[in-house]
Amino acid sequence: MKIDAHQHFWKYSATEYGWIDDQMSIIRRDFLPSALEREIRDAGVDCVVSVQARQTLEETLWLLSVAAQNDFVKGVVGWAPLTEPSVRDELHRLRGNPRLRGIRHVVQDEPDGYLSRKDFNAGVSVLQEAGLAYDLLIRERQLPEATRFVDQHPNQVFVLDHLAKPRVKQNRLEPWRQWVRELARRENVYCKVSGLVTEADFKAWTEAQLRPYLETVLEAFGPARLMFGSDWPVCLVACPYRGWYDVVSRFAASLSSDEQASLFGHAAARAYNLP
Repeated sequence: MKIDAHQHFWKYSATEYGWIDDQMSIIRRDFLPSALEREIRDAGVDCVVSVQARQTLEETLWLLSVAAQNDFVKGVVGWAPLTEPSVRDELHRLRGNPRLRGIRHVVQDEPDGYLSRKDFNAGVSVLQEAGLAYDLLIRERQLPEATRFVDQHPNQVFVLDHLAKPRVKQNRLEPWRQWVRELARRENVYCKVSGLVTEADFKAWTEAQLRPYLETVLEAFGPARLMFGSDWPVCLVACPYRGWYDVVSRFAASLSSDEQASLFGHAAARAYNLP
């Protein structure tokens, strides 16, 4: 079974999706399951994990309802108030829906030191007992802080989104390469092969430009802890769904059949404990 481990749904509004700037105007519209289902069928992908795009419980509940109505949505990575004392009760309520498989708070725009906050770490410590992974959305500069954060939770499953957003547009490998290799030494951390084209020049990126970043995470995490993610519909500003799938497929062509099966499904199933 082939799994897309990272995509989004939304009903667009300028107020709720202010991060979609003028350069990304082509995704200023609704993106709902019927549109995605056509894309994944064309690429030969069987199912998806849907990831939060807003920091609200309302959206988490909506994504869970979408999953209940669309069998190809096998899991949801939602948002929960990790810094609030009520987080245990909220997670208990949300876990009543078996499609909830992970939680994400968007850390990439938080100030330095956010991952060291005691209230945030207290909330993350509840995830393991709830059987939920934590998606780590950070930028390159936050990798050392993220490594210290992960070390505080050695039994928690973490999934690094978008390779920690290396500076692809500038063709900069360091210090990202050094830092991501260090994080990858923690065997409880997985990595999504996603989001690279939107860190490059939307109109001028090349596969050759992306390859050093892909090779780095393959060497660092190994195929057993890498998972394919489309980042649809965000990817559409730089690449169609099938285009990104084909890029990753060509990169993975030298892997064994078992390693390819892990990249395109088994790793995501393990990390999120998908049914």
